[in-house]
Amino acid sequence: MNPFNSPSGSKRPPRQPRKGLTSTGARKAASKSDRSRAREFALQGLYQILVGKNSVADVDVFTRDLLGFSKADAVHFDALLHGCTDQATELDALIQPALDRPLGEISPVEHAAMWIGVYEFKHCLDVPWRVVLNECIELAKEFGGTDGHKYVNAVLNSLARQLREAEVNADR
Repeated sequence: MNPFNSPSGSKRPPRQPRKGLTSTGARKAASKSDRSRAREFALQGLYQILVGKNSVADVDVFTRDLLGFSKADAVHFDALLHGCTDQATELDALIQPALDRPLGEISPVEHAAMWIGVYEFKHCLDVPWRVVLNECIELAKEFGGTDGHKYVNAVLNSLARQLREAEVNADR
């Protein structure tokens, strides 16, 4: 039997899995940068703060002790965890107008991913806006609900035009 003739009659070779991705489309751990790992740990820490009402100091200590943290960019993790919590009210004020529902109805994972995105749009100008957007979508894919990444994409894409107007316009 010809390997290119499948039972359905297609003459295409079988689809090969994309390298560096899990079955859900999220990136595999080995293909993640130090900053991507920092964002993951920050998202997990922000989740603990949003859901468990844990203190930032306790979350910081706990997270640094997790397996794999040594591969993350600790400086970026600090900036995200402490920056997002210190500026939570301001970040929420920017996010809320872009939502189609009250902020309290947003999943904590999506909320944390949006905090990270808005914080990076405002304060991490060395990170291109498209990278920020993609990284937050990846976080929502990996840790959030089924279609949460689509919501994060829509909200952060609209906020990118507001917070990084010149950069977004230059890309179009």
